[in-house]
Amino acid sequence: MKKIAIYGKGGIGKSTTAANLSAALAGLGHRVMQIGCDPKADSTCLLMNGRQVPTILDILREQKGEIRLDDMVFPGFGGVLCAECGGPTPGVGCAGRGIIASFEKLESLRAYQVYRPDLVIYDVLGDVVCGGFAMPLRKGYAEDIYIVTSGEKMSLFAARNIAKAVEQFKGRGYAQLKGVILNARGIENESEIVKAAAGEMKTEVVAEIPRDPTIQICEAINTTVIQGAPDTPLADRYRMLAAAIAD
Repeated sequence: MKKIAIYGKGGIGKSTTAANLSAALAGLGHRVMQIGCDPKADSTCLLMNGRQVPTILDILREQKGEIRLDDMVFPGFGGVLCAECGGPTPGVGCAGRGIIASFEKLESLRAYQVYRPDLVIYDVLGDVVCGGFAMPLRKGYAEDIYIVTSGEKMSLFAARNIAKAVEQFKGRGYAQLKGVILNARGIENESEIVKAAAGEMKTEVVAEIPRDPTIQICEAINTTVIQGAPDTPLADRYRMLAAAIAD
């Protein structure tokens, strides 16, 4: 089982990238599980054709009696297993602690042993890398880290912070930064800017996703590009990324 965390600044297209990656991996014949680690709980929406699944935190708070895996994990497009950690009641509690509680519950129910996925994709908010948001970097939850960024200043600022956090855990034998995914915003010299930043982070750009209206068209009908526009060059970009990550 390969365990991968996708980090990136909020709003950078991280969840869209993760969902298309999961769909592409499933299309290559892999059994995939995607776990959303953002309080917005929208990581798996495109895989569920617009349906927002119940979050693990909501189930832990509200459900009486025995909690089962199928209360928290739902099959989506291509058989991708979808789960969302969720977050606390707005204004109360810590979203990072919610991630910890969700991970512990999945572990206690032996989710990975039961479903036996080939790849687990953690989709993690990267504006802050503290407490629970660093959980995928700790205790062996994720082995490979990929950072989604554009060439915009604040996106690269967040990417560098994430890279520093990964470096902190590297000495403990936990996760490794495997590369940067450029999700282009169309700014001047964007590819060169991001490649230079990746070099500073001692890694490389593993894929460039161009600015393409196909993404918005597919999101409007609640699908990934892999499902909604499978014959487009953009879908091929996601498949190439999936093949590189799987290998």
